[in-house]
Amino acid sequence: MNKIIGKKAQEEMVGFVVIVVVVSVILLVLLGFLLRSPEKSAVENYEVESFILSALQYTSDCENQLEFLSIEDLIVACERKEMCLEEKDSCEILNDTLKDMVKDAWNINKQSAVKGYNLEIKVEGEEKLILKEGNETSNYKGAFQDFAKRGTEYIVYLNVYY
Repeated sequence: MNKIIGKKAQEEMVGFVVIVVVVSVILLVLLGFLLRSPEKSAVENYEVESFILSALQYTSDCENQLEFLSIEDLIVACERKEMCLEEKDSCEILNDTLKDMVKDAWNINKQSAVKGYNLEIKVEGEEKLILKEGNETSNYKGAFQDFAKRGTEYIVYLNVYY
């Protein structure tokens, strides 16, 4: 009788060990899949493109007779050398607003993945505004947005270096 009880205990121990081994193998396989997942870049193209699109719709401090101008309208006003109400220079407001927006969105410091950026605005292919900060590296993500107003073509480029 003691021999039968001893065998049952051994069988239960073997069953327990088999279950532990099977669970361990499954966990190792899952861990392998997690470690092999593709590495995410510090910055993605869609993030840069979304930034440009939202920045163009941002309402600036420049006011004309009707409303406060969006960055897109402010680019046009700057090109036409128009003044904002209260005799503010539209180009100066454009420069200051974009500089603050880019600096806040793409924080550059030693702990940051972003190493630098380059924002350019071109009108009919001619450079009108360039904002650069940080270091240009061989790794970057970029995007552009073009628009036309009254027959003039405007293009906004942004490269973010990481």
